[in-house]
Amino acid sequence: MAFWHKTKKKNGWMAIALAQDGVLSAVVQRHAGAKPAVLSAAFHPGERAQSAALLARIGKDLDAAERHCSNVLASGEYQILSVEAPNVPAAEMKTAVGWRLKDMIDFPVADATIDVADIPVASSGTTHNHQVFAVAARNTVIEGVQAAWTEAKVALDAIDIPEMAQRNLSALLEPEGRGLAMLSFDHRGGLLTVTFRGELYLARRMDVTLAQVEGPHDDRQQYYDRITLELQRSLDHFERQFQYVAVAKLVLAPTGSTSLHDYLASNLYLPTDMLDLAAILDLELVPELHDAAQQARLLTVLGGALRDDGGAP
Repeated sequence: MAFWHKTKKKNGWMAIALAQDGVLSAVVQRHAGAKPAVLSAAFHPGERAQSAALLARIGKDLDAAERHCSNVLASGEYQILSVEAPNVPAAEMKTAVGWRLKDMIDFPVADATIDVADIPVASSGTTHNHQVFAVAARNTVIEGVQAAWTEAKVALDAIDIPEMAQRNLSALLEPEGRGLAMLSFDHRGGLLTVTFRGELYLARRMDVTLAQVEGPHDDRQQYYDRITLELQRSLDHFERQFQYVAVAKLVLAPTGSTSLHDYLASNLYLPTDMLDLAAILDLELVPELHDAAQQARLLTVLGGALRDDGGAP
């Protein structure tokens, strides 16, 4: 998934997320037969107005000119919807999907940048219920991202979204021939994804933030109950829609404690594991990522830097 993609480079991907209080960055390099290596992962504090200056400094420090570079949008900067795939040639897919979105997004399609990601159908099934993910962002959002990178004099290869970044992480954890559900939380809310054979099949947002998940003990129960109910509903719907995908387990991204994991493990019908990034990534150069709070903060850019369409040497 990318709003655009340029020429091939070397030395992995650098992913950036522009936040209101600073810039998140990660560099990951893939190696055949080994865990992807995290070369850098950090938060750089600063005001949003300083993003271009921060990006310029980060780009210089991390040798951005020698890497693929992507910008991961924040959850409120785009909309992602599952829609029926139009029966048109691939070259016409984005335009046809745009027409379908005109009554589904909260701004005019004429003001939108649109991209499409396929949801594969069963190899033995028909294509009459073929779905795609449609991603739409206001042109002003995309132009703002482009402007920051242009001002920083760092070449931008792709614009990405958190759902696809989480897909990249989930794909490394999938049991052979089985699907995997992953749940993460940040200051904007929760994100549930289901992947199968490295492809994204389900993406759902939850209106529960990381602060609420890790808030006062007496307040947690209501949020844990809501999370469990939404998980059960989403996974039940997924099983009805994609009967050929057997979800093996739920993996919970780090939140800072084990409280939610313990609750879900006792109340959810699926086996529930806690994500350990060290199991799928080489963290030797960034030992601070063994800390759960750091993993939670940097999870999206780490996933964004796991793109595998040209970043491996």
